[in-house]
Amino acid sequence: MKSLRRQLTLGALALACGLAIAPATAQTTYPAKPISIIVSYPPGSDTDSIARMLAERLSQRLNQPVIVDNKPGAGGTLGNAFVSRAAHDGYTLLFTPNPFTTAPMVLRLSPAASYDVLHGFEPIIQIATQPLVLVAHPGVGAKSVPEMVALARSGKTLSYASPGAGSPMHIAGEWLNRTAGVKITHVPYRGVAPSVNDVVAGHVDTAWVTLGVVSQYTSQNRLLPLAIGDARRSPLAPQVPTLSELGYKDVVVGAWNGFFAPKGTPIEVVRLLNVHLNEIIKSPEVVSKLATFGAQPVGGAPEVLAKTNATEYQVMGKLIKELAITAD
Repeated sequence: MKSLRRQLTLGALALACGLAIAPATAQTTYPAKPISIIVSYPPGSDTDSIARMLAERLSQRLNQPVIVDNKPGAGGTLGNAFVSRAAHDGYTLLFTPNPFTTAPMVLRLSPAASYDVLHGFEPIIQIATQPLVLVAHPGVGAKSVPEMVALARSGKTLSYASPGAGSPMHIAGEWLNRTAGVKITHVPYRGVAPSVNDVVAGHVDTAWVTLGVVSQYTSQNRLLPLAIGDARRSPLAPQVPTLSELGYKDVVVGAWNGFFAPKGTPIEVVRLLNVHLNEIIKSPEVVSKLATFGAQPVGGAPEVLAKTNATEYQVMGKLIKELAITAD
């Protein structure tokens, strides 16, 4: 017990002095058993697939099983709330995309699905960003955003799909509606896959999605990429213009994902996981695999994720109120 206390004290002193904790030091006490990564979405989603890729590599580094446990439901909030109430010992982690921040603002949540977005978790690391792309079915007759807007203004009824109310895709669609002065009807789905399938089939005209999800369809011209929702063009699709370039300078919406732990998780554990995950996402193999999901690695200190989450809470929260975005 004295030895453990001494290690934790030394670790705290090292942090206070701005020193990095070497993984080997923390490994003497953590982890001593398997770690669970909670994913609040079904198996097969982008989030799930990325989590499993990272879990495998984290397990190799920590010499302990790292298991992905899917807990979908209520727009991802059930799994998020589960982690917020889990033991703060570093053995239950959350890997989540950014609806983590916005879903509680839109959905009517039961007590079991409620959590404190800003103060209920310890940020560990932001893994990646995933630029959003607006795609259209070729049958719509629009090969660009100006053409789509012109169709909408002419009286043609158009629709856009999203993976759910309050998602970044929903916010992007309504933000563009307001900025362009049109009304393209929102069609929410329970997940990305069914929304994309219906656009490919021509049941819905357009969709906001992450790049990786539609790359196979855009390469075959079964879907046409019209614009990127990010502030800059994506190196993964450099030929696609941004909305800013097209005159919609204020419309900037993207997706991101990251790891959180329950509030109160020891800082030594948070820093250890941060060190390992930073090294994992810098490896060429992982960078390449992330690109298949339309994702680009971010990394950095836990404070980077904390800032991203807080900024999203403020900016998207304001937009959700202004655009009157609710659960459809």
